[in-house]
Amino acid sequence: MTKSVTPDAISVIMSNPSPDSFTVLPEIVLQVLDLKPAGNRYTFNVNDGKRKLKAILQASLSSEVINGNIQNLGLIRVIDYTLNDIPNKNEKYLIVIKCEAVSPALEAEVKTEGAGIFLKPKQEVVTKSAAQIIYEQNRNSAPTARTSMTRRVHPLASLNPYQGNWTIKVRLTSKGNMRHYKNARGEGCVFNVELTDEDGTQIQATMFNEAARKFFGVFEMGKVYYISKGTLKVANKQFKTVQNDYEMTLNENSQVEEAVNEAAFIPETKFNFVPIDQLGPYVNQKELIDVIGVVQSVSPTMSIRRKIDNESIPKRDITIADDTKKTVVVSLWNVLATDLGQKLLDMADESPVVAIKSLRVSDFQGVSLSTVNKSIIEVNPNSPDSEKLKSWFQSEGKETNMESIGSNLSPSMKNGGRSMYADRVTLNQITSNSSLGEEKPVWYSIRACMSMIRSDQAMYYQACKTCYKKVTEDAGSGYWCQACQKNESDCSLRYILSAKFSDASGGAWLSVFSDEAEKLIGCSATELHNLKSQDDGSEYQTQLKKATWVPYLFRVMVAQKEYNNEKKQRITVKYIAPVDFVAESKFLLEEISTMKA
Repeated sequence: MTKSVTPDAISVIMSNPSPDSFTVLPEIVLQVLDLKPAGNRYTFNVNDGKRKLKAILQASLSSEVINGNIQNLGLIRVIDYTLNDIPNKNEKYLIVIKCEAVSPALEAEVKTEGAGIFLKPKQEVVTKSAAQIIYEQNRNSAPTARTSMTRRVHPLASLNPYQGNWTIKVRLTSKGNMRHYKNARGEGCVFNVELTDEDGTQIQATMFNEAARKFFGVFEMGKVYYISKGTLKVANKQFKTVQNDYEMTLNENSQVEEAVNEAAFIPETKFNFVPIDQLGPYVNQKELIDVIGVVQSVSPTMSIRRKIDNESIPKRDITIADDTKKTVVVSLWNVLATDLGQKLLDMADESPVVAIKSLRVSDFQGVSLSTVNKSIIEVNPNSPDSEKLKSWFQSEGKETNMESIGSNLSPSMKNGGRSMYADRVTLNQITSNSSLGEEKPVWYSIRACMSMIRSDQAMYYQACKTCYKKVTEDAGSGYWCQACQKNESDCSLRYILSAKFSDASGGAWLSVFSDEAEKLIGCSATELHNLKSQDDGSEYQTQLKKATWVPYLFRVMVAQKEYNNEKKQRITVKYIAPVDFVAESKFLLEEISTMKA
């Protein structure tokens, strides 16, 4: 076995960035330098004596490092590889798809000396013919690759929009419904799938019209496929649902073939955790997020009636905390609520750690999380993140007073309220553009004061204490909730009010509900009702007057609502935060600097 690097091997790689099975290359033997773990893979530099190149081992080769076959300063023979660009840098890195160990660690780094290569121990380079190279590669191939020499599988991490032909082997881990649309260019249909390779890397693939109709019946959940002849583009962050810089489009000429009679693989679940105190920017966005936390409490299962079909579905809320000393409520739905939720309830006293993948972030109760159909929950996972969280909780966390991320939402960058400073506009900029929110709701931040509130309006409604929907008073039997289909002896009062708000540019009427209205008015709806019920109502008027002309930061949603066959703009307050004048001053200084630039 040779113990010498291949002269100018890196130049050969650079000249053949993505070889196929017919490409005849010389034997490529390289030295491994700076070998270190990176998640479930290993990164290193390859060295041919003259040049170095950043490299990464495919996850399936990690066992070779763990077993000691591949060592730092050792030699490897690269059998299959892909050369990729490093995003935002004028550099490349080598993804080693298949290799074999040639030599254990040498005494030192291989360096060029004169025209040759100096190496201890120095041995001559073994020159092989093209036929011998192909023979050895076939001998070292997996059985499935030997029976299909032309199928060279690329890891998803190696794909980019500038590659030509590629083939991937992936499992279908999520399949969307067929959606029909109509726009200025006509009618059509579309559906999305999420694909995961054996390294756990994910990518979203979209099919339109003919491709959608062709492949909708082909893709089945859980099955493994070979896919080729697709295209890639940079992912739209507003709509992406997986952690990948690119998204894939399959057309009617793309090839999708089920992998049959082959050893199946189970993709590793890869997490990209967002700290609880950093959830603010993800509120009401399409992007799904992953979290990890210690379970603080688990609620009983409740039944929620779905609006679209009036069907009752089970729900259970759990509260989790992390080392940012913040908590958040996670709503579990359907089987996760009944099965795994019950398991968490049974072990709640043990404060288990849960890692949850693919959660929707909503503005309910300020900030809250909700599972979707493809959410994955791991209880007490065997990972460094889990061990770190357990250690923190045992040493410090269980004695710490935790605060909900949704309470006292402030605009500071560190506690999840970053969206209060995103998309800052004036009221006039919203009201002067009547087309805002026509296609879908849009979000803005404003700084304003409530300047007028009509005291004679119905400012609250009678609500069910369970689901907060409107109830009707049933003479002699309490209050009837249509949503819950039950009578209750009592109900609660919840705000639903309209008020005029003003800033330096003008004014606009905004709708405010429930908890946000309570922050604005300064008392609960029940307390305001009691003030209004007093004889002269003077305290009621005083309470409303106190609420006016107080500056707040608002996160508002602008949408179009139809009234009497006429669409009108509706502005709804979703968040309220008091003005942090230090942070506000910094923001204004940044705005001034931008204007001067």
